[in-house]
Amino acid sequence: MSNIKTITTTYKAELEYQATNPQGNTVQIDMYDLDQKKAQSPMELLLSATAACSAVDVIQILQKKRKTIDGLQVVAEGTRRDEHPKHFTDILLTFKLSSSDTTESELAKIVALSVDKYCSVAATIRGVAKVRYESEVVGAIERRMPNLPKGRQAGAERN
Repeated sequence: MSNIKTITTTYKAELEYQATNPQGNTVQIDMYDLDQKKAQSPMELLLSATAACSAVDVIQILQKKRKTIDGLQVVAEGTRRDEHPKHFTDILLTFKLSSSDTTESELAKIVALSVDKYCSVAATIRGVAKVRYESEVVGAIERRMPNLPKGRQAGAERN
């Protein structure tokens, strides 16, 4: 079985690109200055991918433990080198979980397991950037996803 992933990135217009996977899903990318941004930059997408990858694991582990999940937010903050290549040297992931039956200690262990063992994106960049994390159980978090039944497995393939 092949484990090769393919993304095709196409130049669309000045400083604008579109990345497409074989299923036709697209992501818009741009390199505009902050006041003209319409999409994320490649480095912002890397932060987004790291946050999303680890969030998937955290949710799946919480669901396996039959924990209540009212919301999860992961804030990814990256520090870059000043010289070229301006790669990330440090990434901090802050997990904020809204749950009535998950303790701070439980969440900390789950986050560590996700980032240190399961997240493919974090594993890929770990040799270049230090990936750190912190977590807290908080009140209600604004969500834009449908409420999944308690214990339901998301079943998403990790990319």
